[in-house]
Amino acid sequence: MKSATMTSTIATERLTLRPWRVEDAPEALEIYGHDEVARWLSPAMDRVPDLAAMRLLLQQWSAEDVRLAAPAGRWAIELRAERRVIGGAVLLPLPPGLEDLEIGWQLNPADWGHGYAAETTFGLAGWAFEQGLDELYAVVRPENTHAATTVRQHGMHWVGETRKYYDLDLQVFRLRRADLDRAAAPGHRPPGFE
Repeated sequence: MKSATMTSTIATERLTLRPWRVEDAPEALEIYGHDEVARWLSPAMDRVPDLAAMRLLLQQWSAEDVRLAAPAGRWAIELRAERRVIGGAVLLPLPPGLEDLEIGWQLNPADWGHGYAAETTFGLAGWAFEQGLDELYAVVRPENTHAATTVRQHGMHWVGETRKYYDLDLQVFRLRRADLDRAAAPGHRPPGFE
């Protein structure tokens, strides 16, 4: 990974992935304050209880992002047409060795089912691969069948189960640079990847 840097802004067809700002707290609370989002987070994180706690968490994330080696970081996912935050995305080093990078996203449940997770995955992964990474990992709790299905639909391949990360039972999925090869025949690309 490269030296520490500020989180970059990444644009996709409908979304802008940009650094979090404290003023995003009300929309962020709709995501991280929602039980259906918080219960699946890894590392395990309690549901954010109120606006003050969300502001504090966003400040903490911003401070941590400055210390992360590029291309790692955290992003707000903004629906460009409405300039509304609909989720969060991460590329974060996985413990204990901090060698593998986790790709993840959390969307406001009101915005599920519109292809935003796929668009985030392809945009963020494509950008990460342009930065020199060869592979990314997603970790999913075994009971979270919705997330496991989603990462498979995004072209990620199941590689096993482990307690290595976060001391939780997790399924591990991998996405390699070649999985997003636009020159590949359509049947060899993830669904929804144009």
